[in-house]
Amino acid sequence: MSAILDQIEKMRVVPVVAIENAQDTMQLADMLIEGGLPCAEITFRTAAAVDAMRIMAQRGDILVGAGTVLKVNQVKAAVDVGAQFMVSPGFNPKVVGYCVENNITVTPGISTPSDIEAALEFGLEALKFFPAEAFGGLKTLKAMSGPYGAVKFIPTGGISPNNLVDYLQFPKTLACGGTWIAKSNLISEGHFDQILSNAREAVELVKSV
Repeated sequence: MSAILDQIEKMRVVPVVAIENAQDTMQLADMLIEGGLPCAEITFRTAAAVDAMRIMAQRGDILVGAGTVLKVNQVKAAVDVGAQFMVSPGFNPKVVGYCVENNITVTPGISTPSDIEAALEFGLEALKFFPAEAFGGLKTLKAMSGPYGAVKFIPTGGISPNNLVDYLQFPKTLACGGTWIAKSNLISEGHFDQILSNAREAVELVKSV
């Protein structure tokens, strides 16, 4: 497994964020680091995404990834500004192929055994299970992952403090995507104290596993 995935596995939770204003990036990073989660998956859902990745990556004290990666040119743009891993909502062979060829850590989204087998063809060891809760949650993940012993998963979508521990207790869960930690409205409205609290709560839940 890549060094990046090793780092993610140690944290067990990856904050997933959509930043509307790049000026909020530094304060967001401060809160995540102070809260014990020095990592962020910045999604390509806003126009500020690339600038936010650049600002956060330049710090050097936080692991920065790109999320909602749909095209190869987004991979290139993210890598150019320092993003260290790519996450996509589904399985796009062009995106995955480019990442594998260029030794870029990528965790594409999967929701079926066919998706998993397509990923295995590229030699991937960790996949995003998305949208986790909408596709049956932990019950589905346990059933679907059974035949694939070596693969680990990053469930994302519908994960919250209420079910985080359940997911993390499953041995094939590498980490969980934490969309609740720094929601867009918390960032845009300046509720950084709540983001800090959410990060700390997630860390305490991880410790309880």
